[in-house]
Amino acid sequence: MAKALGQPVIVENHPGASGNIAADIVAKSTDRHTVGILINGNMTIAKILNPATSFDPQKDLVPLSIICTAPLVLASTSAVSTADPRGFLEAARAAGSKWSYGTPGIGTIGHLGMELLKARTGIGAVHVPYQGNPQVITGLVGGQLQLALLPPGLAQEQVKAGKLRAIGATSARRSELVPDYPTLQEAGLKDFELEIWTAAAAPASLPAPIVQRLTEVLSEVIRLPEVRQKLFQHGYEAAGISGEALMRRVKADTASLTEIIASQGIKLE
Repeated sequence: MAKALGQPVIVENHPGASGNIAADIVAKSTDRHTVGILINGNMTIAKILNPATSFDPQKDLVPLSIICTAPLVLASTSAVSTADPRGFLEAARAAGSKWSYGTPGIGTIGHLGMELLKARTGIGAVHVPYQGNPQVITGLVGGQLQLALLPPGLAQEQVKAGKLRAIGATSARRSELVPDYPTLQEAGLKDFELEIWTAAAAPASLPAPIVQRLTEVLSEVIRLPEVRQKLFQHGYEAAGISGEALMRRVKADTASLTEIIASQGIKLE
């Protein structure tokens, strides 16, 4: 981006609140030079999950482009007897609340995705929130958990080492990231599709010409072979989707995730 824009681009990390601290900084910025690199939750259900959130994703942020996407992988401990998706889901239903699933926190995509899976399949696994996915993996390997939805980049390493089983991916079709993993749709879950994505957004106050220019530059950069390769190495597929397409994605994901939050009674503790 620095090369394309002809000016320095400085990366500032603002961790905390699952990225919502950074999103709030972007939403309130007035310098016309601040862009946010945000995840699903920041741009969809942040305000719905926590009414105290100080910004409204759909009002205070303007989408620029989706940078990259990835399905989640339904992973299980290697102690579970079957990796066949249909057989695994039957075993999970039969186990009821005796099984537990881990996530990196309440309201994360891993959490909402598992609750969607429970609603669609009748699984009764109990939620156990952790501080992050590394701790979730430790819980799976140690047998404290029986299943979790993990980013493919994290799941693959453990599956290859024989420590976890990959049950299926949440993409609509087999992903290039994990081509050997069946999709959950192949297990009979019709229209079950869920992705994690990272996108660029700017303050809603940013003038339209600047928004258009940034969107164009981002699309060009994301499509560069070296950028696509680097993203793939880290477990993501490059996207480069337009701001308009991102807005449609934000609205669609917000609607589906809001429904899960309401139907499952999910609240921040």
